[in-house]
Amino acid sequence: MLQLPTMPDRGGPAQPLLIVKDLKKHFPLKGGLFGAGGKVQAVDGIDFEIRKGETLGIVGESGCGKSTASRLIMSLIEPTDGEIIFDGEKVGTSALPLKEYRRQVQMVFQDSYASLNPRLPIEESIAFGPMVHGLNRSRAIPRAHDLLTAVGLAPAQFAHRYPHELSGGQRQRVNIARALALRPRMLILDEPVSALDKSVEAQVLNMLQDLKAQFELTYLFISHDLNVVQHVADRVLVMYLGRVAEVGPVDSIFDAPRHPYTQALLASRPSMDPDQRRTEPPITGDPPNPVNPPSGCRFRTRCKIAEDVCASATPPLAEVAPMHQAACHANVTASGHSLAPREAA
Repeated sequence: MLQLPTMPDRGGPAQPLLIVKDLKKHFPLKGGLFGAGGKVQAVDGIDFEIRKGETLGIVGESGCGKSTASRLIMSLIEPTDGEIIFDGEKVGTSALPLKEYRRQVQMVFQDSYASLNPRLPIEESIAFGPMVHGLNRSRAIPRAHDLLTAVGLAPAQFAHRYPHELSGGQRQRVNIARALALRPRMLILDEPVSALDKSVEAQVLNMLQDLKAQFELTYLFISHDLNVVQHVADRVLVMYLGRVAEVGPVDSIFDAPRHPYTQALLASRPSMDPDQRRTEPPITGDPPNPVNPPSGCRFRTRCKIAEDVCASATPPLAEVAPMHQAACHANVTASGHSLAPREAA
């Protein structure tokens, strides 16, 4: 079994591996009289950290900005504003150029077939990245075979096959092997199992857990499936319309959610218990238009506890429990919301 050495740890275990500060991505729209049609605020000022060795899960409805955030972090698209710091160094500077950053951070996409070159055999797809980074073919191909073994695919059986000859689960294993080929420290997993059936999904999730421990990886795991995130994540970040609604330890988020949006997401999960079934939806309406989002709290147009203050002021991401933050006026002392805690006398 191939042991993949990680890059040097520059800041020690106390320093977060990844810090995202006020990250924004606004896509301009064409149209109107003078060609200017506003902008889509896909990601609008998110802040979070990922500690070394942990799995941070990002959840939210379709269109909330999860995948855009992952591509910003991977530097596949340019941010409108904000910065990304990896192990103490700002990404894209002389201290950490993009080529070196991308060697340490790799991404696995949802569409396993579109992610692979249909004209390359599996071993060539895995070996391609290391060869681009200077590893000669005589060493890159054996590394590809070792990684195929690590993800549960026998090289003698799969190395010379093409993507169309594999199942969806096998292709996703190949994509994970390819992501590991450059010996990264962090993987960004964007809906990695959503296209797989449940039995294969469970196998791939368990394999990811094993690989994380074996190769000392850190994961950013993006999914719309709350049950999957609860299974794999150490902490959870909930996004709504381009902003962070709530973030905290997985047990704290699932056992005691403090943001109405998180509460609605968790309540929307189907239950096999007849006594727990709902007769009305926990959340109604469609998300607002990201071109012209609501003032103040962006969830207020769908929130059952919204009040005047929710329209007039943007709620801060406030501490509601140890290591647990939520952006809701009902949790902010003396915010003006009728449910907010009162100031101590």
